[in-house]
Amino acid sequence: MHISEGVLSGPILAGGAILALGGLARGLRELRADDLPRAALLAAVFFTASLIHVSMGFFSAHLLLNGLLGLLLGWAAFPVIFIGLLLQGVLLQYGGLTVLGVNTFNMAGPAAAFGLAGRAALARFGWRAAPAVSLLAGGGTILFSGVLTALSLGLSGQEFAAAAAALGLAHLPVAAIEALVTLFAVQFLRQVRPGLLGRTGDVRP
Repeated sequence: MHISEGVLSGPILAGGAILALGGLARGLRELRADDLPRAALLAAVFFTASLIHVSMGFFSAHLLLNGLLGLLLGWAAFPVIFIGLLLQGVLLQYGGLTVLGVNTFNMAGPAAAFGLAGRAALARFGWRAAPAVSLLAGGGTILFSGVLTALSLGLSGQEFAAAAAALGLAHLPVAAIEALVTLFAVQFLRQVRPGLLGRTGDVRP
C-alpha cells in the first residue's frame, strides 16, 4: 500500500502532508512517557510485518496491522506508523520521503478512527463487544486505507484510475486476513493484558 515517489500530483502530496502533520501533532500530545516502550515495540511490529510480501497479480500485499495499532494506541498510531514508514523509506526504499505524508495519513488516519471508535465501544459494552470490534478494526482499517490510497492515485491523474481500482480490489483478501489476526491478538490481550485496550481493564476477562 506504499505509494512510490514521482507518482502523485503536487496538491495531493501537499494535502497528505498537512493531514499527516495534524495527526502527528495530536498523536504526540496523546503519547505519554509510559506509552513509549509499547509504541516502540508496535513500531517494530509494523515495520517487520510490512517486510513479508505476497504477490497478487500486478501488486504485492502485506500485513499492516494498523487496525491493531489503532486499538492499542488511538491517536498515537500516527507517530508510530510515521516512524515505521520513514525507516522503510530510508532503509528499504519502500515508498519514499516526498510521499511520506500521504502514506502516513492513508494508513494512520483509518487506524486512529477505527481504534478510537473500537476503544469507546469496548469501554461502553465491555468484552462482549470485543469480537465485533476486532473484526471491524482489523478489516475496516485496511479497506479504508486501500480506498484512501486509491483516491490518492485516482486524483493524481486519469492514467492511474485502472491501477487505483485494481489496488483496492487486491486488498480485499488482505482485509479479511487482518480482521482475523486482529481478532486473535485482541483475544490474547484480553487474557494477559486487558488494560492495554483502555478502560476495559476494569472489566473482568
